[in-house]
Amino acid sequence: MEKMTQQQMAEGQVLLIDKPLEWTSFDVIGKLRWLFKIKKIGHAGTLDPLATGLLIVCTGRFTKKINEYMGMPKEYTGTITLGATTPTYDLESEPTDFKPWQHLQLTDLQAACLPFVGPILQVPPAHSAIKIGGKRVYELARQGKEVKLEPRPVTIDEFTITAVEENRVHFLVRCSTGTYIRSLAHDFGQQLGCGGYLSALRRTKIGEFSVDDADSIESLTERFDASSIAPKLPKPPAQKG
Repeated sequence: MEKMTQQQMAEGQVLLIDKPLEWTSFDVIGKLRWLFKIKKIGHAGTLDPLATGLLIVCTGRFTKKINEYMGMPKEYTGTITLGATTPTYDLESEPTDFKPWQHLQLTDLQAACLPFVGPILQVPPAHSAIKIGGKRVYELARQGKEVKLEPRPVTIDEFTITAVEENRVHFLVRCSTGTYIRSLAHDFGQQLGCGGYLSALRRTKIGEFSVDDADSIESLTERFDASSIAPKLPKPPAQKG
């Protein structure tokens, strides 16, 4: 396992991180900033706390490539739970509006995927980090204020059902940047007439970068040579007289 030094981190690295469940993307950056003792660090595309998977982290000179990486197509796997909806379109809020789903066949699920493949207009979730009037819309939504977001053009290259377990539909999606998988899960449930919400999500690829090549936070910590950080020398005492 090749060790990395603080100087290498400061000069510039592209790191592939497998983001843990319940960590925010900002949590990952905060942890690595503290570990490497560097200021110039950022990530190329937010993952929600309840999602896991590939997070590209850039340090030093490679922070200039963040926008390039953010624009790359994405691949996700995950699970949509049918028969209810949630205000956040995922498990951050409680399911409501329960409806029967037992009548649905695999062919129904496959047919419901088709309208979402190709260039589409997608409405982002009301509980998202998009700003309206300088405020995050999730802040407005939590205050009970009505939030109206305009549809945005995105492209979904593939939306495939990979397995079905009762009302849990496992899927694979390949899509353009800017696609909200939470919205896709919600809209898929609406298409079926029974409702649905995202109950698991994992980002597996960004462009040609794969989560199979990513480090966990623990393995990256082991790869980092902490002894390479220069100790801070104490300031000399002030001269008197």
